[in-house]
Amino acid sequence: MQLFYNKDLTSTNSQFTFDKTESRHIVKVLRKKEGDTLHITNGKNELFKVQVILANDKKCLVEIVNTETKPKPWNYTLHIAIAPTKNNDRLEWFLEKATEIGIDEITPIICSNSERTVLKTERLDKIVQSAMKQSLKFVLPIINEPIKFSDFINQGFDSELFIAHCEELNKKSLTKTIKPNTNILVMIGPEGDFSPAEIEKALANKFTPVTLGESRLRTETAGIVATQTVALINELN
Repeated sequence: MQLFYNKDLTSTNSQFTFDKTESRHIVKVLRKKEGDTLHITNGKNELFKVQVILANDKKCLVEIVNTETKPKPWNYTLHIAIAPTKNNDRLEWFLEKATEIGIDEITPIICSNSERTVLKTERLDKIVQSAMKQSLKFVLPIINEPIKFSDFINQGFDSELFIAHCEELNKKSLTKTIKPNTNILVMIGPEGDFSPAEIEKALANKFTPVTLGESRLRTETAGIVATQTVALINELN
């Protein structure tokens, strides 16, 4: 199934017009004609089956023939707060793979040791949209604007709270700590790790310090390990 995305599509729509870029892709690349079927999601657990009624490469018009609510494939809520990597490609790789595995929310956090402090969230949104379509998922992860660690940590969270860091402190294994069917927030630091002051602040705000294994992981790898660990624990339970 070829999956398209449009955030504004709702069950009240009867017809929908693709923009010029998508229209050209549908008509010129996919060679779709009048009467052909396409599938669109709005990223809110809804799948729309549509039929092409005007195969114009500048304005492809479709008619909605069926709307289906798709249950979320995972039974938990996962929020990863992660420090942006110096190489933006590595952060984008994390976003792509985390979306394929299953994640609900991602917040870039700017830490004391962060090597990158400016991000183009429009680019990040496109990465998760593409990954959602490729993996045939119908829920689009929320990409929050970058926020300073000091501001992020003081927010109220209705989640199980974890901070993964590399300091030689008393830490628990994330695998043995998380509970299935819960809201989970995991913070992942930059390549230089969280500062001691940041770790202390997190502990004071009831974050549980955790380890992701024996290896020292890159930021984006740690994010994927955390995402997959939560998925596996929930799958096994």
